[in-house]
Amino acid sequence: MPNFKVASVFSNDMVLQRGKNVNVFGTGENGTRITVTICGKRAVCTVRDGKWLAVLPPMAEIDSAEMYITDGKDSVVFYNVAVGEVWIAGGQSNMEYELCSCTGGEEHIENDRHINVRYYYTPKKTVKDEDFYEYENNSAWRTFEDKESVRHWSAVGYFFAKELSERLGVTVGIIGCNWGGSSASTWMKREYAQGETAIYFEEYDKALEGKTEEQAVAEYREYQAYHAEWERKSAEYYNNTADPDWDGCLAYCGENKYPGPPSPANPMSPGVLHESMLERVCPYTLAGFIYYQGESDDHRPEMYYTLFTQMIRNWREDWRDDTLPFICAQLPMHRYAADEDRKNWCLIREAQMRAFNTIKNMGIAVIIDCGEFNEIHPKNKLPVGHRFALQALARFYGGCDGANAPVFKSAVWGTDSVELSFKHAKGGFEVKGEPTGFEICGEDKNYVPAKAIINDKLITVFAEGVTEPRGVRYLWTNYGDVTVYGKYGLPLAPFRAEIDR
Repeated sequence: MPNFKVASVFSNDMVLQRGKNVNVFGTGENGTRITVTICGKRAVCTVRDGKWLAVLPPMAEIDSAEMYITDGKDSVVFYNVAVGEVWIAGGQSNMEYELCSCTGGEEHIENDRHINVRYYYTPKKTVKDEDFYEYENNSAWRTFEDKESVRHWSAVGYFFAKELSERLGVTVGIIGCNWGGSSASTWMKREYAQGETAIYFEEYDKALEGKTEEQAVAEYREYQAYHAEWERKSAEYYNNTADPDWDGCLAYCGENKYPGPPSPANPMSPGVLHESMLERVCPYTLAGFIYYQGESDDHRPEMYYTLFTQMIRNWREDWRDDTLPFICAQLPMHRYAADEDRKNWCLIREAQMRAFNTIKNMGIAVIIDCGEFNEIHPKNKLPVGHRFALQALARFYGGCDGANAPVFKSAVWGTDSVELSFKHAKGGFEVKGEPTGFEICGEDKNYVPAKAIINDKLITVFAEGVTEPRGVRYLWTNYGDVTVYGKYGLPLAPFRAEIDR
């Protein structure tokens, strides 16, 4: 047996980050001397505490090279290694959403040409059981020539990387690190959840009181078997029932126990995905993160800003880089037909914009117009990937015209109206139909629909019967029409502003 092993995120066809020191790492026997060479660059390290980390000096972009790793007796060679840009695509199901399922996805898979994008999907295994290492050993970077693999790439990640590659002229690698239904709390370590957000881990601890890890894992395995049968019956019900509905589905299938009992095996449990996915690829050298998540934290929207910013700090500190770029998607419009408009997604969007405004080296992709009514998984992912790419190009690659959606800047409060000004509103606004979605309130804080007069970069809002306005808001709804856009085609971001006087 060799005295060392390279982490599974390193493989043939991988992409290394250009222009930065490159971390190469793995495990081995203490005292083993490891040498890494590529493109005339060389790094040497020694295994300590069962781990090794060699740091290569910065390299310029290259399409194909060979990397050699040796301990003097045994060697590993990786072929077709590119040096370009590397981003992690993190979040939940809308980042996970596969290229083959999105609008136009099959056409892109078949017809896109000369694509310089590669993808690594972090193995989705939560517990180191008998299957864990098989998943590890079978994971590898994939190129666009592997069409079967491409089908299952993140659609958002693909469209983002494709545009970056075309604009920058380099190979772009995406590390998929996402899981449908996951809370931000699943992607962070326990010690970062401080203050109000500690409740995520406190509830988890309480649920596991008196149970061994083996018992908790066994309970989750029982749930998985139950849920697999439930999903089979659910598909049967929806495929064979005229006018199906949720109540009818439950009557046919029985209780829906999703997401299952808290457990180290349950990917929806706090901390689990950080340990089982993110830590597998850390500290692989990156350009930054793109992140699409928030839907599964809408039950506690008032604490999402704290949770989200704690998670960002956790990720950056994992990579020991407080300035590592982080771009989030602001949630789009969404509401199920059977649900009332609880405006909880409004608070999530507000928290995401607040994070953008308060944390350095952040970008935000405003996708408020990319939602679908009664569908939490919008199928058209191309504009989402495009807006992520615009943010990256504008903020981290030297500039890009029209990358920023108009966002609220300030308000001038009149006796019967409010005059609003905006950042990133060069050229003014374009309205599709009538400008809707504006609301205003007086001292009673009872918001009513408002009229809006748009004059170049300014918007004046007023409503009959409202004097001494104290609040104004725009698209403060889980789902509604989007009508106001900037001249570059990006929608005006939702906002609210209130005063006390």
